[in-house]
Amino acid sequence: MRVSCRMEASCLELALEGERLCKAGDFKGGTAFFEAAVKVGTEDLKTLSAIYSQLGNAYFYLKEYGKALEYHRHDLTLARTIGDRIGEGKASGNLGNTLKVLGRFDEAAVCCQRHLDISQEQGDKVGEARALYNMGNVFHAKGKQQLWGCTQEPGDLPPDVRDTLQRATGFYEMNLCLVKELGDRAAQGRAYGNLGNTHYLLGNFVEAIKFHRQRLSIAKEFGDKAAERRAYSNLGNALIFLGQFNTATEYYRKTLQLSRQLRDQVMEAQACYSLGNTYTLLQQYERAIDYHLKHLYIAQELTDRVGEGRACWSLGNAYVSLGNHKQALYYARKHLEISKEIGDRNGELTARMNVDQLMEALGVTESDLSPSSSEFEMQGNHLHSLGYLRPPFSLDPAITTSPQTEELFDLIASSQSRRLDDQRVNVGNLPGLRITHNNLGHLVGEGDHQEPSDDFFNMLIKCQSSRIDDQRCSPPEAGPHAPTVPDEDFFSLIQRVQAKRMDEQRVQLPTDDQESPPSPSPEPASGFSS
Repeated sequence: MRVSCRMEASCLELALEGERLCKAGDFKGGTAFFEAAVKVGTEDLKTLSAIYSQLGNAYFYLKEYGKALEYHRHDLTLARTIGDRIGEGKASGNLGNTLKVLGRFDEAAVCCQRHLDISQEQGDKVGEARALYNMGNVFHAKGKQQLWGCTQEPGDLPPDVRDTLQRATGFYEMNLCLVKELGDRAAQGRAYGNLGNTHYLLGNFVEAIKFHRQRLSIAKEFGDKAAERRAYSNLGNALIFLGQFNTATEYYRKTLQLSRQLRDQVMEAQACYSLGNTYTLLQQYERAIDYHLKHLYIAQELTDRVGEGRACWSLGNAYVSLGNHKQALYYARKHLEISKEIGDRNGELTARMNVDQLMEALGVTESDLSPSSSEFEMQGNHLHSLGYLRPPFSLDPAITTSPQTEELFDLIASSQSRRLDDQRVNVGNLPGLRITHNNLGHLVGEGDHQEPSDDFFNMLIKCQSSRIDDQRCSPPEAGPHAPTVPDEDFFSLIQRVQAKRMDEQRVQLPTDDQESPPSPSPEPASGFSS
């Protein structure tokens, strides 16, 4: 008996230390303590459930989604086995969040709906609000994925994409109503932000601005500088498509200022990129060049070759508009070099066309050109004169890596092979569970599962079976990641806004003495009590 008490204390102490480390942001250290707690084991079912939940969330934040799925499935199995309905709902929500990140949206929706159903059944308003928010997240993410590769103008969406995004909006609206009833201002801020984002994708820019301004107000109320920065950036993006370029620059400058305060180089680069594009639209090419050079500098610092290529492309266009064909040719050649290196076929074709036209305008051939670093040295001096010195910190670009990578697809492939109905396995297979006469009576037998739970798993199986053919083909290419440029959908839209003007500039390049042509969140884990 004394040995058993020492083991219980050891398991709980390890779990508490794991929780402390995770709350401090050390998820890797936290998982080590939680895994150690599982190895020691416990007969306390509530403690084990909390450990599973915490481990699942920690692995989620570490982007180890396969392990996150594993522990959230263990949590769900244990909750169902002991008849813990609230715990089952929370575990379902956590599974839904993880499946969403893996791109398994239909299964994620089933899990989040399960969380919603149980929360409503139990009268858990907080859980209901969180489930509605998570449902919105699932359809929001699905809609963004469906938009990949779409060439429609803003708001001109295929019916299936529009339906998906409208469903996301509907869930966010229901979430907003409920968190207003609960008086949760922080949750209201998140709902406003996501409503702004979905309306932006739907092309409802006036509505998007309304919601982002409300998001901004709540962010200031809480002193949440990161949320304030996001709101400014989102407001700028929406204003671009209403043609309000001057106002957009004001918001982007505030975005830049906050990014520097937060010491976030990636967001700083994105703000510079957006400012450069906006000043190009305003025909203020010298200012555009200043910001694109700043973006280029950070992209080089972070070894973001895609971002560097975009910066060179933008700089080339700006120098063409100023009639400085020599500098334009330099950046066009850099754009071509980078596009070849990263395998960007469209970028390579565009750069090749620009290089050929500029060489013709300058009357030079390939044999007349030689590699030179003098332009970049001059660029560095120019940045120094602007007071834009190397920041006293470095940011690891791996931190911002999108989950849509080859490693993620490997995780998807491996996790798909294990069906969620494995949760019906015998509870003796749950790691860390020590079955004793004290907890045996709390373990529900295999035949005692409630009917709705079986429906839940049948729905999951149906979702999974519809994806078997998808699993037999190669996953879509995620494309090279560019942390220093905004979301790809925004960049492509900006390109289309600029396209007509850029084409006009390419029709007939002016000589140097001519004027340039006119150019128009996962469910929080249960805590431990000592």
